[in-house]
Amino acid sequence: MSALVPTAPIDVSVVAVARRANVSRMFLYSSPEARSAIATAMAEAGDRRTRILVEQDDEREATWRERALNTEEALKAAQTEILTQRTRISELLGQVRDLQAEWTEEAIQRITTENTTLKQRVRQLTADNRTLDERLKPARSNLRFQDRRVADLEAQITNASQGVQQ
Repeated sequence: MSALVPTAPIDVSVVAVARRANVSRMFLYSSPEARSAIATAMAEAGDRRTRILVEQDDEREATWRERALNTEEALKAAQTEILTQRTRISELLGQVRDLQAEWTEEAIQRITTENTTLKQRVRQLTADNRTLDERLKPARSNLRFQDRRVADLEAQITNASQGVQQ
């Protein structure tokens, strides 16, 4: 049965059926069976169109949700790394202050270089954190928009199905 379902919605109308069946519109309007068959076909085409739109919206929503989750995970990882680097810097600075008198000039230079490297890494991670945060905000906004769109489509489907039942 799925092979018979078209991938794109087909526009069903009295004019299209008359043209396809090579009959007059008057014939279709005057025949209760034909009117009923056309009404059923139009309802089914509307249902197919609605299902296709819902499926497309579901795919988009899943993509945005996944991006938001990935961004949140990357943001958490960056924050953890920044905290680790800051702790390491403070430990090294404490060691430098405590042992500065006992260390040779070469050891002091090595620690100073390592400290500079760590500070650069912290700046880079902070910038990465900011970038990830900037990406997360639009992703969350898009997710909220998609949630509203899904709710609207569900309301439309409910209204359409109630209208067809009546």
